[in-house]
Amino acid sequence: MPLVRDGRGEIIVVDSGSTDRTLEIAKSYGAKIFSEPWKGFAGQKNLAMEKASGDWVLQLDADEALEPELATEVAAALGSQTNLQGFWIPRKNFFLGRWIKHGGFYPDPKLRLIRRGAGKFEEHGAHPTIKINGPTAHLKHALIHNAYPTLRGYIDHMNSYSSMGAKVAVEQGRRRFSIADIVIRPWLTFIYNYFFRLGLLDGREGLLLHLYHAVYVSWKYAKAWELVRDVPSNLSPP
Repeated sequence: MPLVRDGRGEIIVVDSGSTDRTLEIAKSYGAKIFSEPWKGFAGQKNLAMEKASGDWVLQLDADEALEPELATEVAAALGSQTNLQGFWIPRKNFFLGRWIKHGGFYPDPKLRLIRRGAGKFEEHGAHPTIKINGPTAHLKHALIHNAYPTLRGYIDHMNSYSSMGAKVAVEQGRRRFSIADIVIRPWLTFIYNYFFRLGLLDGREGLLLHLYHAVYVSWKYAKAWELVRDVPSNLSPP
């Protein structure tokens, strides 16, 4: 459910079938709501930007919010005369209620404040990217990303995201089962992020996050192998 705000305070919500109070809450803030079938992460974000009428678009996901200081900073940035086409915004990721400050999870800059028409998101699994035609700058204050308040939610997301990541890996040429990718790479990822990038400073939450992230890496490459492995011709698919 991408949410877009432009420089005039317009709020646009693109919804693909939420069943909670999302639309009720959005309407209470005067949002313009568009119900659209799911087109993929990049497709939904691009559709939301196309619905905006202002010169600038601030793109948010449903689990993101602005620090109060960021709102002020955005207003100041858009009030100045500039040839910039976009602004990178740091993001504070929360896992089990804790801000994860290390292990590569901060500052986690995202290009989210964009001059309308300057670029489009492109599909890249669960993490679409946007390319901007022109110069960009960085803002100081952060987005708040309340991504994973529970372990169950995190594991469900990683299961889904690893499937998307596997598809991307296959598109990039992965064609064989690799012990290095499925066993060694996950543990090297854990060691690098937890020890060398100081993820250990984020306490129990940091330990769990990096352990399960290593599992995600293993799942991704195992699923990539599953997508391309040869199925014996005398066996029928389940």
